[in-house]
Amino acid sequence: MVGSEATIKLLLEAGLINEEKLAKAKEETKRTGLSIEKALGKLGFITDEDIIKTRANALGISYMDLEYCQIEAGLIKLIPETIARNFKVLPLFKIGDSLNVGMVNPSDIVAMDQIRRLIPDMRIDVILVSEKSMEKALDNYYNTGGATTKIVEAIGRSDKKTKPTGMVESAEEAPVIKLVDSLIMEAVKSRASDIHIEPEQKNLRVRYRVDGLLQEINILPKHLQDSVISRIKVLSNMDITETRKAQDGRINMKLENKELDIRVSTFPTVYGENVVMRLLDKTSVLLGLKELGFSEENLRDFNKLIRHPNGIILVTGPTGSGKTTTLYAALTSVSSMEKNIITIEDPVEYELSLIRQTPVNPKAGITFANGLRNILRQDPDIIMVGEIRDKETAEIAMQASLTGHLVFSTLHTNDAPSALTRLIDMGVEPFLVSSSLIGILAQRLVRLICLKCKEKYTPAADILEGLGLAKQGDYFRGRGCPACKKTGYLGRIGIFELLVINEDIRKMVEAKSSADEIKKKAVSLGMKTLRQDGITKVQQGLTTPDEVFRVAEVE
Repeated sequence: MVGSEATIKLLLEAGLINEEKLAKAKEETKRTGLSIEKALGKLGFITDEDIIKTRANALGISYMDLEYCQIEAGLIKLIPETIARNFKVLPLFKIGDSLNVGMVNPSDIVAMDQIRRLIPDMRIDVILVSEKSMEKALDNYYNTGGATTKIVEAIGRSDKKTKPTGMVESAEEAPVIKLVDSLIMEAVKSRASDIHIEPEQKNLRVRYRVDGLLQEINILPKHLQDSVISRIKVLSNMDITETRKAQDGRINMKLENKELDIRVSTFPTVYGENVVMRLLDKTSVLLGLKELGFSEENLRDFNKLIRHPNGIILVTGPTGSGKTTTLYAALTSVSSMEKNIITIEDPVEYELSLIRQTPVNPKAGITFANGLRNILRQDPDIIMVGEIRDKETAEIAMQASLTGHLVFSTLHTNDAPSALTRLIDMGVEPFLVSSSLIGILAQRLVRLICLKCKEKYTPAADILEGLGLAKQGDYFRGRGCPACKKTGYLGRIGIFELLVINEDIRKMVEAKSSADEIKKKAVSLGMKTLRQDGITKVQQGLTTPDEVFRVAEVE
């Protein structure tokens, strides 16, 4: 495989980058810890496709984007899944007696020997593909969903021979360990954010939250309930003998080159302990502001806000609406060697270079309010408070902003104007709110249409009417395919409502105007609502009217 230095040289020779762009990327690498190639991509100088094409040219072979490649089922059987995944290879298509094989690393001699042994009667031609598209294709074309079922069947056979006597012994049985590991592995491959393990009267239901919605994955036999839950509790350092109280724990594990931080919560129900596992991939690359889904206007205005020397910027929305991701992207954007940035979070979800991060720890006396007081003694330029939950935290944050600090935080409100009245309802003086806040960003996440099965369709009349859309027009949806697990959606993007606090809004806050009155004024001044931003993304063919109707409040 062409190495990073050689790739950069080739990119320069091809004119895709210049020395100035390379110098900026090197600075970004020092600041964020990203590789030089990923830094170039994050800055928008090149795309993954540019890199792959450059490598293909250097190796004298073809390149293919697997995103739109349809592979015949018969070809997939030529290479077993274990070999395909181990060497990152995939049979793509046949021309005469030649088989074209996609590879991430065409220089892998061992992989080539394996393929030639498997298919001795055909000539092998190699096509270069990106690692990202290869991983997606492997998951699409090889059935991994049966792994859990096979393990459950194996446990069933072994249970007939012998049964463990205690919870600890049960949790440490090899088949149970494999079962729990399989549930986590399949969740990672499915891009799940959460695993729900739900006891019912006669079985144990497993659901994954993918792209914001729960999907049923498996129904496990009831007799496995205690073993599975005990295993999870052992991994997360919980008391497995305590089943009547809610517990919280944490699992750190490495899975297929991914460092996972799993937050585990148990909760007693009538049929046993319910378990929810939140999956955080520490090795995932955080998105930049450009990739979150901002319109050009909102991106320009938000970039201006986060570069203010002082003031408070709030990001609002329900749990799971992407607030933390937006705050991390903002912090990464303004981070530099010249600035001292400190956060207090509950929990710390991703580790950021050059930024001091502290988790809330009530047992040690570290709450948002106490932590914020201590942070102010650390000579910060920028502070992030995970959430404003009470009057005390709000007032300390506002005093900090008025004494020369830029403060980021979150609040749970339905839209941007409601954040102003919510703070006043907490007991914060209106003049303090009006003088400290400089901007409020409300957001939601909508699912993206799967590009592999995208098609035109006619939405229901009541959906179009509710969103104020014309019946005539081009609307798209995903038909449903293996890539999107038959949902029609793959991935998510943000829709945003950015309220920039100006003099008119400040006067309304001090006069204790209602959220509706402030919203009307903000819209008259040019603010685009969540629904309007969602409609724009429908018109761009990124999502469906049904999806915007689902997540954005009808006005």
